[in-house]
Amino acid sequence: MRLWGNEYNRMELAGAFGDLGTLIPFVLGYMALNNMDPLGILVAFGIFQMFVGLYFKTPISVQPMKAIGGMAITSGMSPGVIWGSGIFTGLFWLLMGLTGAVTWIEKITTKPVIRGIMLGLGLSFMIEGLGMMKAQPLMALGGALLTLLLLNNRRVPATLMLLGYGMVLAFIQKPELVKDLSHFTIQFRWSELTFGRISWKELFTGFIFLGLPQAPLTLGNAIIATVEENNRHFPDRKVTARKVSIDHGVMNLCSSLIGGVPMCHGAGGMAAHLRFGARTGGALVILGMVLLVIGLFLSDSVTLLLQLFPRPVLGVLLFFAGVELALVVQDIKLKKQNLFVLVITTGIAMWNMGVAYLAGLLLYYGLQRRWLRV
Repeated sequence: MRLWGNEYNRMELAGAFGDLGTLIPFVLGYMALNNMDPLGILVAFGIFQMFVGLYFKTPISVQPMKAIGGMAITSGMSPGVIWGSGIFTGLFWLLMGLTGAVTWIEKITTKPVIRGIMLGLGLSFMIEGLGMMKAQPLMALGGALLTLLLLNNRRVPATLMLLGYGMVLAFIQKPELVKDLSHFTIQFRWSELTFGRISWKELFTGFIFLGLPQAPLTLGNAIIATVEENNRHFPDRKVTARKVSIDHGVMNLCSSLIGGVPMCHGAGGMAAHLRFGARTGGALVILGMVLLVIGLFLSDSVTLLLQLFPRPVLGVLLFFAGVELALVVQDIKLKKQNLFVLVITTGIAMWNMGVAYLAGLLLYYGLQRRWLRV
């Protein structure tokens, strides 16, 4: 079925769940270690998955911001600090988009640097996926083989079969899940506004310790690499860095207002949706509707529901998303200087994508102006 420029079919349904490998671990972390209400998180993701799908009409992913999420979760920061970082992030990228500053940055960013960031992110996804798989290697191996067999099968989508495989094994490993699921509650709740629940100290802490370190990562991966990934696959539905930057601003200001977490786009998430069948924004609309319903009606049972997706199965999703993203290097011209910049940028990107972006850019222009030689 086609509606408002998007497709709604079994491949879009399969592609919708391709990015769960990054979404679910962060949601669980925010709930368990930051004592955040899943209601606000899921409602915000639900609304903006649907918005992005309907607005861009391509499977541009909506993900948790990784630097902010990683630091906030491991440090056990308060919800107020996390909301404060989202407010700063929203205002910053809204300003960068409205002033056109992000367009100038996009113009000076070269293909070897972009490809290096995307390859580094792809390899990082693969390594992270393998880390999630190694706890139960037999389950992971079965999931990987199933995915390989169905990877390009449009009649039997790989993602849906993989998630079904994971659910079956979850019930086998934890038979008590059947009984627990029979007791989950359906109760409508709406998220409370966060104004009045954030102190000035939390706002400042979120800005300094979470928002600022995230900015270079957002620029390299969530904006420039995402624009490149989208326009490479969908030349008839191109997006601009300015439009994506403004979109980031609106998403994060609204998400922080209703109790959500800082969110962004990402080339890796888009690669995951594409790898498993998505070709339009319909995949995001489908995923957004699922998250919104769970948030509004099943938020008290989220922890229980997420047990249906074993970690090794999420690792398989993440691994194949990394493979898809890493394949972008196939179009880079085999020129020594370009390959040198790409390899250096890739290596640094596996540690820090913001630093990789700056280092790759300096290296590229240093070689172009013959300040450096390789």
